[in-house]
Amino acid sequence: MHVLVCEDDELIASGIKAGLTAQGMTVEHVANAAAARAMLRAAEFDVMVLDLGLPDEDGLKLLAQLRQKGLEIPVLILTARDSVTDRVDGLQAGADDYLLKPFDLRELFARLQTLLRRVAGRSVNLIEHGALSYDPSSRVTLLGGQPVDLSRREQALLQALLHNRGRVLSSEQLKDSVYGFSDELESNALNVHIHHLRRKLGNGIVETVRGLGYRLGPAGNEDAAS
Repeated sequence: MHVLVCEDDELIASGIKAGLTAQGMTVEHVANAAAARAMLRAAEFDVMVLDLGLPDEDGLKLLAQLRQKGLEIPVLILTARDSVTDRVDGLQAGADDYLLKPFDLRELFARLQTLLRRVAGRSVNLIEHGALSYDPSSRVTLLGGQPVDLSRREQALLQALLHNRGRVLSSEQLKDSVYGFSDELESNALNVHIHHLRRKLGNGIVETVRGLGYRLGPAGNEDAAS
């Protein structure tokens, strides 16, 4: 999943990025509201972690403006502001969750997974698609009940497809979700990872929509994996 972290404390931000990346998420970090706006215009994100004490603008103002513009990305406020009034103000401004500093990275990861699950309309972490099941918390993939070893990039690709079931994603959207902005990519990197995913999970797991991009294949319509 593609996560945008808006946090001006470099130490906290680096810890969040390292922790979420270790859990298979693709993370971008910005340190102020202006950079957050620019990043949200440049790419699609699945969830946003937002600090309120930003150097150029209060995070609540940024959040309220994003919601007024119709941006529906789930937002978790991460802040030291701990009064009930602060929490109420944050939720009323459009936040989906509110976590206080100091925090445990395990709780942050669990809360982000909950937000993503809620957006996808699921009540449990386990995602099932025909004979395929994937648990984004444990990052365990099963095909016909048998474990399948996927690399971090292959897991990110699978998550992007499962999270956008029925939706066609362009190559650029998939690249944003799987690789982020910081990696130097070979021109055929996405095609290579799609090939590997098809080899491990069956050719039908990824459908190519000519001229548009890719989408998750129909459940139960996969060819046998090699």
